Amino acid sequence: MNEIPKWKIACHCAVSDGVPRCSLYVALIVGTILNLINQGDAIIGTGSVDWIKVVLTYFVPYAVCTYGAVSAQARQVKPGTTGEATP
Repeated sequence: MNEIPKWKIACHCAVSDGVPRCSLYVALIVGTILNLINQGDAIIGTGSVDWIKVVLTYFVPYAVCTYGAVSAQARQVKPGTTGEATP
């Protein structure tokens, strides 16, 4: 009867169990590769860097990785529990 809302479980999962660190590593690797592909000429110095694109290119892989981890953890949580993933 005292069920925890899904958004609270999702927020808890997004900041626990190493999710932020793993998402950061993925964002740094994937974001760097994508920035080199998309703005390589600007980074080398033959064009202008679009800083909004740089930020978004790192943010999107971070968000996707976090969403995947939260989705996986949320499927393991039993309704009405504290939000901790079951082994």
